[in-house]
Amino acid sequence: DLNPIEHVWDLLDRRVRARAISPRNVRELAGALVEEWRNISQQKLSNLVQSMRRGCTAVLNAAGGHTRY
Repeated sequence: DLNPIEHVWDLLDRRVRARAISPRNVRELAGALVEEWRNISQQKLSNLVQSMRRGCTAVLNAAGGHTRY
């Protein structure tokens, strides 16, 4: 869960599920994912990448135990 892409997938999942009209097939789902990907700001992606250091530090401090990351 420390990999920023996991958080991006979660964000994409929430955004696609929140759409007024849900995708009805794989083609529509793929289109919705691409559209929502394009709507994620570069700042949001940068924040996720930068949070990786904090997450790793938290895991090390917790000796591999539970963290908020």
